[in-house]
Amino acid sequence: MSDRETLEVYNRKAAEYAALTDAPGRVDPSLQAFMARLPEAAVVLDLGCGPGTASAIMAQAGFAVEAVDASEEMVALAARHDGVTARVAGFDGVDDTARFDGIWANFSLLHAARDQMPRHLSRLHRAMKPGGVFHIGMKLGTGARRDGIGRYYTYYSDAELTGLLQTAGFTMDERTFGRDKGLDGTMADWICMLGHA
Repeated sequence: MSDRETLEVYNRKAAEYAALTDAPGRVDPSLQAFMARLPEAAVVLDLGCGPGTASAIMAQAGFAVEAVDASEEMVALAARHDGVTARVAGFDGVDDTARFDGIWANFSLLHAARDQMPRHLSRLHRAMKPGGVFHIGMKLGTGARRDGIGRYYTYYSDAELTGLLQTAGFTMDERTFGRDKGLDGTMADWICMLGHA
């Protein structure tokens, strides 16, 4: 992610975002479904890891987790979790080949510009081992715009996102839809897809 205004929001509100996503007793069914498909001792990339909540859960389950985020403050929070290796990197900072058994891209790629998405998805596909597990979470809608606190979002329909993933080489076989309140305090529709490389 290269949008400076979005990064500044996350750096400024890192602790607030961590409190929002790390509610006690909260279990993310999408994360549980993702982990259930991973092989034992899998190497996992948490792309846009935020404060590292999902990374910590995956590490506790015995997976080797590499967490990346373009926000320095988010990476500092993620690095505090035992078993999590965290580094500052944008979407173009993933340049591995056949390294990961799974990639968790949960509501991170929605900050990428639409014309950059095919490139990002192709890089992620290349970074995965054949048959590796892939999860993506995105907001549903059309166009691109900033939210009330300045974050840049690109919105997709189910069909458009499915087409982009297929072109990049992914096969997605599970979909979950929902609607939740985000950091900006507004409700938004979302989609999560689970599949493999």
